Amino acid sequence: MSNEVIILIGIAASIGFIHTILGPDHYLPFIVLSKARQWSRVKTAAITFICGLGHVLSSIVLGFIGVALGIALFRLEAIESFRGDIAAWLLLAFGFTYFIWGIHRAIRIRSHEHAHVHESGEPHIHPHNHLGDHSHPHDSKVGSLTPWVLFTIFVFGPCEPLIPLVMYPAAKNDMLSVAIVASVFGLTTIGTMLSIVLASSYGLSRLPLRRLEKYSHALAGLVIFLSGGAIKFLGL
Repeated sequence: MSNEVIILIGIAASIGFIHTILGPDHYLPFIVLSKARQWSRVKTAAITFICGLGHVLSSIVLGFIGVALGIALFRLEAIESFRGDIAAWLLLAFGFTYFIWGIHRAIRIRSHEHAHVHESGEPHIHPHNHLGDHSHPHDSKVGSLTPWVLFTIFVFGPCEPLIPLVMYPAAKNDMLSVAIVASVFGLTTIGTMLSIVLASSYGLSRLPLRRLEKYSHALAGLVIFLSGGAIKFLGL
C-alpha cells in the first residue's frame, strides 16, 4: 500500500466524520422518530444502519461507475447535486406531512376524566384518552412505512465529498485503492451516525418530557422539515 493511499485513508475517515457531523439530516430524523415512535435501541440502530448503508452505497456505486467508464468528474458532481436536491425536497415533504399528521393526532388525544367508586366506597377519578389503549390501523401503517420512507430518502441523498475528494484521487492507483478508501469513508460515516443517534436517543430518554409526549410526532415532523430546509437552503 503506497503512502498516497494511506494518506487518502486518513482523509476519507476525516471527511466521513466531518461530513456526518455537519449534516443534521444524518442523525436528527432518527433521533426524533425513535423518541416519537418509541423504537427500541436495537430497532433504532438497525434503521439508522440500513439507511446509512443505502446512503453510502448509492454514492460508492455511482463513483465506481464513473471511474470505470472514465466519466468526467463534473458530470458526476452534477448527478450528485441533482440527487441532493431530490433528497432535500423529499425530506421537506416527509417532515411537513409527518408534522401535519402529528398535529392531527395530538388534537385527537383529548384526555377526559372517568369517575368510579372502589369496593371500599372510596371515590376515584382518573384521566383517560382514546388513543392510549386502542389499536388504530392508520397509526400502525404510518409506523411501518416510516423506515422505508427514510431509506428511500437516504438512498437519494448523496455523499457529496466522497467521489471528488476520495474516490477519484484513489483511482490514480488502482481499483483496490478506490474500494479501500470508499469503504473507510462509508464505515466512518455509518459509525458516526450510529454513535450520535444512539447517544442522543439515550440522553433524550432521560429528559422529563412527559407533558410534550402527545406532541412528540408533530415535533418530530417539524425537526425533520427543518433538517430538510437546512440541507436545501443553507447547504449543510
